[in-house]
Amino acid sequence: MFDKGNGPAVVVVQGVHGRWEWMTPALTALARDCRVISYSFSGDIGAREGTRGTYGFDNYLSQLDAVLDHAGLPEAAICGISFGGFVALRYAATRPHRVTSLVLASSPAPGWKPNPQQSRWLSRPWMSAPVFVATSPLRVWPEVRSALPSWPERVGFFVQQGLRSARAPMVPSRMAERIRLAQQTDFAPDCARVKAPTLVLTGEAPLDRVVPVASTQSFCRLIPGAESRLFERTGHLGSLTQPARFANIVGHFVHAHNH
Repeated sequence: MFDKGNGPAVVVVQGVHGRWEWMTPALTALARDCRVISYSFSGDIGAREGTRGTYGFDNYLSQLDAVLDHAGLPEAAICGISFGGFVALRYAATRPHRVTSLVLASSPAPGWKPNPQQSRWLSRPWMSAPVFVATSPLRVWPEVRSALPSWPERVGFFVQQGLRSARAPMVPSRMAERIRLAQQTDFAPDCARVKAPTLVLTGEAPLDRVVPVASTQSFCRLIPGAESRLFERTGHLGSLTQPARFANIVGHFVHAHNH
């Protein structure tokens, strides 16, 4: 569990890989102005809790309750990144008294479906893992080239992120299970129930090759009063390629709605 910094509390709910360690640069940058908390998803390596089969997707809500309780926080801002946006959205809808503000960063909206390539990976998670990992640099290269202007920065990003991923390995079957649970859950009613001030953060449409930007932007129509912000020169990985800029955007929003 990551718990550092001082100021308004913000819990960062990471992507489908499930490991907070992958987000370390963004968490560290955000901790300069906020108290930042993050954690590994239940049932994953390093998680404090296992999963309970009868809870389905709501396992992640119960875990977030436990994270806030462990940190001694009655409420906090919740920032969901990619798949983490599903968790953050439903948490804000069902526990409005615990959410001061909501940030959805490159998160799929209700109605999102995996594309054919993603579906093939999800159908055979362990068999697909070697190809998924080996081809990742090629898939994210256009975004890395746009976000990081120099070759030393680009090489450094791949090396450092590769090391973080190796030290905190993903579990492909858990990733596939998370997507399956999300596909079985109707998040559309949750959008209308959100009361917290909401920021919808996207990268540029040609650079996000994981979640269509149009899907994320639809939250602005579905969540009353939601604000939209374009994270220029990034795609799906802005929190990793540009952690200081990401922290500045999220931190400013969290401070503006702290009470």
